[in-house]
Amino acid sequence: MSLKGKRIGFGLTGSHCTYDAVFPEIEKLVQAGAEVMPVVTFTVKNTDTRFGKGEDWIQRIEDLTGNKIIDSIVKAEPLGPKIPLDCMVIAPLTGVSMSKFANAMNDSPVLMAAKATLRNLKPVVLGISTNDALGLNGVNLMRLMATKNIFFIPYGQDDPKNKPNSMVARMALLTETVEAAIEGKQIQPVLVERYKDSD
Repeated sequence: MSLKGKRIGFGLTGSHCTYDAVFPEIEKLVQAGAEVMPVVTFTVKNTDTRFGKGEDWIQRIEDLTGNKIIDSIVKAEPLGPKIPLDCMVIAPLTGVSMSKFANAMNDSPVLMAAKATLRNLKPVVLGISTNDALGLNGVNLMRLMATKNIFFIPYGQDDPKNKPNSMVARMALLTETVEAAIEGKQIQPVLVERYKDSD
């Protein structure tokens, strides 16, 4: 399906090491003609890491989308009733945010935007990036997978030898996942291989 003219919220949470894989996918959405509205958690905005400064990531996403970031719960709330989205994406989605979302906690702009989108019976697409998907957070992952109008970018173990509980989405499938989600479909397979053994 065409994404031209679709309004897509794009939420980033604090998996800083994943941003380089996500930003090309944001660009693809923009090139497809979608209006991309960036939403960030407080961690994204205020944290500097070895992967870059918060303010630099903010500038980059604003330049890429042509829209100012939504960086407060108050700014995110209108994405439900007043500025409805055709789809809300959260990529990367950290384990902390995944746990909160699965338990109906909306204490960040990104989670508020997602909740507002579900309220309108519109799809929310999740691209996980968590070291705990096969640990204590597994129950939250499965809860979200069983929830209506939530869809997943296919994911798999990224480093089973050193981080056996870790799973990360294959971000290159983001646009395809969004297209299917808008039509109410989950692309398959959901579980994919992300790790190649060099032995």
